[in-house]
Order: sequence, then C-alpha cells, then structure tokens
Amino acid sequence: MSDDKKSTTVDAEMKAAAALTTKVLAIGSWTAKATPETRPPVMPFEARDTMRLQLAGKIDQWFAKTDGSGAVFLMNVTDPAEAHALLEVLPLGRAGMMTFELIPVGPLWPLGLLLRTGQIEPAGPASGRKARAGALTIHLQGERP
Repeated sequence: MSDDKKSTTVDAEMKAAAALTTKVLAIGSWTAKATPETRPPVMPFEARDTMRLQLAGKIDQWFAKTDGSGAVFLMNVTDPAEAHALLEVLPLGRAGMMTFELIPVGPLWPLGLLLRTGQIEPAGPASGRKARAGALTIHLQGERP
C-alpha cells in the first residue's frame, strides 16, 4: 500500500476512534444532603443496588475516591443519558445525596499517530535487542536496524 493510502486509512481510523464511545466514566460527589447522619441508613441499599448493576454488566469497575468525597464507576454503557438514568435510580441518587459527572470515553485514538509515522514491532532476537515481558520497539520510518 502506498504511503498516501496508508495515511488516509490511518486518518479515517483515528477519526472513527475519536468519535467512538465505549464506556462512560461516572465521577460521583456527595451533596449537602449526604451528612454523616443521613448516609449510614442508605448505604446498605446503595451497595446492594450498585452490586446488582455490576452483576447486570452495567458497571465494569467501581472505586471510592481516596479523599472520601464520593465514588467512581467505569460503566459499560455508550450513552451518558443511559448512565444518568441508571445512577439516578440508585438510593443515593433518589435521595439527592450524590451527583455524577459523566464522561464518555473511548479508544486512545492519538496512538494512531504511531501508525502514521512508523511501525511498532515486538522487541526480541530479530530486532537485535533484548526482550522483556511486554516490551515493544518502535521504529520510525527510515530507521530499520
């Protein structure tokens, strides 16, 4: 394939990847209604319903923010509106105790620049370099060993 056609293909792939949403990152924060007194009675129900969403495949991973200010979910949905609808019916959402910032995420499309400027191949005996687990060698155009 000529360099012009390869560049056009890579540009199209990067554009498609940039527009692709594969998950939604939901960053939750406590509201003023979530006081040390009001949270404990709700938390067993919140944990149970959140676990149900995970078992249904809607939540891929969940975390507590290390500063204690809320939760973070990596959700297996492609539409922020769907993520919002799922989170708002959780007990903390219904009680107005937590709000979420919803961030659609997708492939790290700038990596496509590597496809445009060179090629990636595994390190190893053929490259003349010592390989270590998961190591890659990047050769830019015109820099073949």
